[in-house]
Amino acid sequence: MSFRLVLALTAVLGAGSLQAQAPAEKPATPETSAPAEAVASAPAKPGDATAGQAKTTVCAACHGMDGNPATPQYPKLAGQHENYIARQIGLFKAHTRDNPIMIGFAMPLTEQDARDIGAYFATKASLPGVADTKLVARGELLYRGGDASAQVPACMACHGPDGRGNPGAGYPQLSGQYADYVTLKLKEWRDGKAWGNDDRAKIMPVVAKGLSDGDIAALASYIEGLHAAGTGATAAK
Repeated sequence: MSFRLVLALTAVLGAGSLQAQAPAEKPATPETSAPAEAVASAPAKPGDATAGQAKTTVCAACHGMDGNPATPQYPKLAGQHENYIARQIGLFKAHTRDNPIMIGFAMPLTEQDARDIGAYFATKASLPGVADTKLVARGELLYRGGDASAQVPACMACHGPDGRGNPGAGYPQLSGQYADYVTLKLKEWRDGKAWGNDDRAKIMPVVAKGLSDGDIAALASYIEGLHAAGTGATAAK
């Protein structure tokens, strides 16, 4: 995949569907009843944050009650987009994204559960982090301008200038994410690990391929300190 193709993969994705239902008083006939498989695969409704709160009890042990975990070992989910969280749960269920712990938690969840959980965390605010002043200059350069010589595009092209992402296109929020977690993921992508075979899954391995260890450290630190105006100071470590 070329550098230009990476930049082109920012088209907004979306889909909609309608489901017909036969009147209850009429007996089912071949002409009026939908196939059982079609009913079973009907898309879930938009997530319900209230229902999702009750379903996130098991999530709290690692990710915190409000999606802000106490340790950088686990990613922040607070403020993350509903569709993105639902998609990741689906990837864990399909064993496309490999994490034994998350696969175990995801397997019993329905698509509606995943959307409800995503809706709940989307209502929460990600706590702002801090950035290392020694790394900010390089991190900001990569995030906002990329590095053409290494064929690394600007992160903000997909994730936005304040790191809030693009829910329509499926690009996640990054702002405030722990540097340790971002570092781990960027190194995995640089080494060729991908979460599936579709075009969206192939983006980050291509983006991260040209990053050095120093670049990854700078980007991860900058992202941890990134936030929208008014949400807190990017204090230095």
